[in-house]
Amino acid sequence: MPGTSGSGAVTRSTLRQQIADALRDEVLAGRLQPGQEFTVKEIADQYGVSATPVREALVDLSAQGLLEADQHRGFHVREYSMDDFRGLVEARSLVTDGMFQALGDGHRGFRDPDDPRTAAALAGVRRRGEEAQRAAAAGDLTVLIGYDLRFWRELSGLFGNPYLSDFLHRLRVQSWVCAVPYLRRIDDLRGQLWAGHTELVDALARRDTDSARGLIGAYNAHSLALMERLTGS
Repeated sequence: MPGTSGSGAVTRSTLRQQIADALRDEVLAGRLQPGQEFTVKEIADQYGVSATPVREALVDLSAQGLLEADQHRGFHVREYSMDDFRGLVEARSLVTDGMFQALGDGHRGFRDPDDPRTAAALAGVRRRGEEAQRAAAAGDLTVLIGYDLRFWRELSGLFGNPYLSDFLHRLRVQSWVCAVPYLRRIDDLRGQLWAGHTELVDALARRDTDSARGLIGAYNAHSLALMERLTGS
């Protein structure tokens, strides 16, 4: 029956996404380490599901740059280098600069900050930023990553280009995957992580692109310096 077939497809697609999200969280939490290998069967057994949605989820994560496929053997968590991190930061900067340029060009592509709906959305983004800042101040990396990703996802969504928003989200996930193994070696992260989220929202709400660019430049410099220190390169 058509209805049954459609329901099955939706269920499998949802399960595929749930598995992908769970594995991404495992990588970001540091429970799946760079280079760690596993098979489709091992993951299917772990979650008590069939191999098909697991294989699809692993292929999705490979396309996103979190995993790499080992021919005829399975998958392993991708290992990023410091050069990879530098490239990710540069790519992030190009994307955000393009978004800020749209704001500077008479708000082309950016929702009007004076519109009540946009103001409400900005307030929501700012709340995400406040939570991210609290987590950074407390040195709680897991909570910080969750709020930071939501912050940037929602903020970039205000610029009206879902392709740029998706691309930036992917870059930010990859940046965290690259940094997490090194950051989790530090016993106390309090005060060592960037926490300029609310300042950035406030600058954009004022249409102050110069300040926004300055904040991103300082953020990138801070991130690179921290990673260079941790990696010794």
